[in-house]
Amino acid sequence: MIEYVGILMFLVVGGLFVGVTLFVSGLVRPHNPTREKQMPYECGENPIGTPWGVQFNIRFYVFALVFLVFDVEAVMLVPWAVVIKDIGMPALIAGFIFISMLVLGLADVWVKGDLEWVREEDREAARAKPAKAA
Repeated sequence: MIEYVGILMFLVVGGLFVGVTLFVSGLVRPHNPTREKQMPYECGENPIGTPWGVQFNIRFYVFALVFLVFDVEAVMLVPWAVVIKDIGMPALIAGFIFISMLVLGLADVWVKGDLEWVREEDREAARAKPAKAA
């Protein structure tokens, strides 16, 4: 039981550090809220409606998902590059299969037009809309 005293002290000191830091920063920070500062901010879009009813362009999420997929896959290449010399030809073949799957995925996203910020259908729809009279 005595071996857990160090862990308990660590948790108490860590909690105190966080609590005191938040308390002191609350005392010294300026407090001048304005209407603009109180508004939520989402990807440069002005929010309209309730937080549950706001609809954003799906391309924000598609871009984020495509970035995450290729970012994680690029990280997976680092361990492969480290051990390729030790494993030899099977690692080289597996690496080429992996990279070819990445290239196919990128080609698929590119062909679908998901890398375009403004898709052609949206451009055509914007051109077809009649101009509002002021």
